[in-house]
Amino acid sequence: MATTLHGLARYASDLTEGHITSVELVKASLDRIAATQGTLNAFRLTRPEEALREAEDADRRLAAGERAPLLGVPVAVKDDTDVAGLPTAFGCAGDLPPVSADGEAVRRLRAAGAVIVGKTNSCELGQWPFTEGAAFGATRNPWSTEHTPGGSSGGSAAAVAAGLVPAALGSDGAGSIRIPAAWTHLVGIKPQRGRVSTHPYTDCFEGLTVNGPLARTVADAALLLDAVSSTDGTAAKPLDASAAARRDPGRLRIALALRAPFTATPTPLHPQIRAAVLALAETLARLGHTVEEARPRYGLIGLSFLPRATAGIAAYADRHPDPALLDPRTRSATRTGHHLGGRILRAARAREGRQHARIGAIFDTYDVVLAPTTAAPPPRIGTFDALPAWRTDLTMAAACPYAWPWNVLGWPGVNVPAGFTTDGLPVGAQLLGPYGGEERLISLAAQLEDALRWFEKAPPLPVAISH
Repeated sequence: MATTLHGLARYASDLTEGHITSVELVKASLDRIAATQGTLNAFRLTRPEEALREAEDADRRLAAGERAPLLGVPVAVKDDTDVAGLPTAFGCAGDLPPVSADGEAVRRLRAAGAVIVGKTNSCELGQWPFTEGAAFGATRNPWSTEHTPGGSSGGSAAAVAAGLVPAALGSDGAGSIRIPAAWTHLVGIKPQRGRVSTHPYTDCFEGLTVNGPLARTVADAALLLDAVSSTDGTAAKPLDASAAARRDPGRLRIALALRAPFTATPTPLHPQIRAAVLALAETLARLGHTVEEARPRYGLIGLSFLPRATAGIAAYADRHPDPALLDPRTRSATRTGHHLGGRILRAARAREGRQHARIGAIFDTYDVVLAPTTAAPPPRIGTFDALPAWRTDLTMAAACPYAWPWNVLGWPGVNVPAGFTTDGLPVGAQLLGPYGGEERLISLAAQLEDALRWFEKAPPLPVAISH
């Protein structure tokens, strides 16, 4: 049965007003995780004892009058994120040691009062738009358990969509927040590069990867983004995402970009996704915005993406204590990354400034780019099983050709729910902006949400939600 789910902001308010305790919320979250692990398999690890102790402490702090934005609220983080006392396996098999300290994003979540209930599944080293692997099995989509929730932040997306947690942290190196958000009917924010610290890791995947939130509403995603944001010298001016979610965006010029960048493989746009994005464009026009078809001058940006992506995979794979346990496709990407390192990689990085100028020229005319998030609805579980590396890459590129250029640029993007296929599978659209443009994208997404109220739709859940 469909169930109304409460979100991050509502739970934070309920805790502050004494309507519920953190122990109740955290226990309910852990119970739902346990009850759905056999079906959805959203989590790699949970921390039941530690989380309940932290919830007890949060309740004491709340009773004493202490306030913090997320004090006592359960959240989850992706398996690529350091949580003290747990291994950072990043979807890999093997005996990896626990880390000794929280990553900066987790430190900031704790400073905001959040209770980390566990780490969500990711595909191996975050390289694919599906969350399946020998180390943990397959994570399934709450809207249809025969289908993937996407990847690589598929565990976080499945957990939020199913109401196991009200929001979760993911990471995005080629669409890995936006793709699973699209395929699970969520809001997913890829922030500006440098907005959320990746410490202790630096320049993740040669600057492609950033951390960001997945949530059911724009306000919840903004609240989580504010909690983890910092300025580390590479981001734009400080961000107030929550204020942006409450602000009218004004009348904007929006470029509708239905054509995908060049990928050397056919990338047909599924007709029902095309129709959903066009319907979203019509809604934006009714809201007073000017919407016109236009296309960023992407050029051969893939020539910069490939060396950076494979070099990033190689850097992580080289740190694995037993590389023989890695997927053969990972080992193939690692070899490619080693081959394309050095001079080729430096040349790829050096082109970014020219790419900013060429692609960013669209923002001389338009304020926002609207594009599909994916070209295809979520594939079935097992679609990529036993495919060799090159077939996996081609199949992946055909399904998801739209998201990765914004990782090369380092600029922000927001997935918004765009509706469903006739089979009931969620699809999404991206709002894309220039350097430091998160606040405008968030304001526009919030305006769309007010008009479309996508948060009123939830998947049929295998267990009842009691809070």
